[in-house]
Amino acid sequence: MRRQMDYHKPVLLHESVDLMSIREDGVYADLTFGGGGHSQEILNRLGPNGKLFAFDQDPDAKNNVPDDPRFTLIESNFRHLKKMLRMHGARKVDGILGDFGISSHQIDEGSRGFSLRYEAPLDMRMNPDRAFSAKEVLNQYGEKQLRDLFFRYGEIRSAGALSRAILQARPLETTFDLVSVAEGFAPRNKRGQFLAQVFQAIRIEVNEELLVIEEMLQQAPEVLSPGGRLVCISYHSLEDRLVKNFFRTGNFEGQPEKDFYGNLIRPLEPVTRKPIAPEANEINENPRARSAKLRAAELLIKND
Repeated sequence: MRRQMDYHKPVLLHESVDLMSIREDGVYADLTFGGGGHSQEILNRLGPNGKLFAFDQDPDAKNNVPDDPRFTLIESNFRHLKKMLRMHGARKVDGILGDFGISSHQIDEGSRGFSLRYEAPLDMRMNPDRAFSAKEVLNQYGEKQLRDLFFRYGEIRSAGALSRAILQARPLETTFDLVSVAEGFAPRNKRGQFLAQVFQAIRIEVNEELLVIEEMLQQAPEVLSPGGRLVCISYHSLEDRLVKNFFRTGNFEGQPEKDFYGNLIRPLEPVTRKPIAPEANEINENPRARSAKLRAAELLIKND
């Protein structure tokens, strides 16, 4: 467990696994294995006949795999949830847990280029086997593409001016090259927050993070057993908005659709009316948990 905690300290550990309503003989999926903290808690609650399938596209995660016959690591992005579960003989699962965003290990591994604190090549790939990296985004995208991604994924007001400055500063090779260009646009006394938003926007683009979440949410009702639960932990408003809207309305726009009888058309019923946030003591122990929001929903049981 020490190795897992060093890799990534799980956020909202007991709250999230409690919401899964683990059955001893159930079958479950952890979409973001990472350091294995959430997976281990699920395994602790499973009986000898239970099963857990965990996804992770980062090769470093293999170092944290438990020696447990009930556990299977699927080395894949969770956007392939339905296909990969079926390949491993699981057509239905009783619960799914997704802890989105980036792991502490990826941030602290300076050479990966996720952190503005370390000088490293512009990378930011969660799957190192992918050819497309932050370097391609910053050196090949046009002004409009850069402006759109900074505005949408980083919610940066100076997206246009920042994009033009990047074009003028090309080629950019390292994280510090990016910092030196971007920090001039940071609002007073908000340098760290602003740069984090810049890095976030590029990381989301490189890894297609929001599209991946959308694809998973659409597949989840197809792989959940009736009454099965989907539990999601988000770390910024863009992720949380997708989850909230899909849970409440069955679509990402948040526009309710009703059938002839006035019933909402949605596959999932929210279990949490409001998102659950970490307690103060958890934030003190793990400051990276401060922005986390936990939501859960249950697959509706259709009455024929």
